[in-house]
Amino acid sequence: MSPASTSDTRFCSECGQPRSAGELARFGDRLICPACKDSYAQKLREGVAPATAMVYAGFWIRFLAVLIDGIILFVVDSILNFTVLGTSPARFATNPADMGAAMSGLGLIWLISVAIQCAYETYFIGKMGATPGKMAMGLKVVRPDGSPVDYGRAAGRYFAKILSGIILLTGYIMAGFDAQKRALHDMICDTRVIKIRA
Repeated sequence: MSPASTSDTRFCSECGQPRSAGELARFGDRLICPACKDSYAQKLREGVAPATAMVYAGFWIRFLAVLIDGIILFVVDSILNFTVLGTSPARFATNPADMGAAMSGLGLIWLISVAIQCAYETYFIGKMGATPGKMAMGLKVVRPDGSPVDYGRAAGRYFAKILSGIILLTGYIMAGFDAQKRALHDMICDTRVIKIRA
């Protein structure tokens, strides 16, 4: 089911499927979809402890998702390099007069590359809640209450990921030790990465 608006999309605490906010029933701090409501109510009647609201994605599954996104962006960057420079930058080393052109070309490529990566992350997280790598691994980026991440926060998360990387990847490694599997960029932007399928 695709909700009318991503701004009112929430995720069922039982099955993790996206639903519009109006479809979900609230049980304390949990939101339950119509398909799960009867079984969840039965669990409550039987005194069975309810499932946790979200299943957080661990370090390794997130690593695989980042690897998939990295491969996609590497292909795009390679095409960009060939398009802007025409050939390998090594050809400029033979003629010192062309070195300024090489540096300008590399600077331009870097700026365009950052813009493409930011747009990639912002669009997919803001529109679908996950990049293609995260979709392939069954992951989604959400706010602590399960609501979707807006475009502004998605863009901020991209730049926070740069910070996670430049401190010797320590920001990423933190996800392996945090109770909610948050990397540094998740802590900065108040996001969570959850599993939406087993």
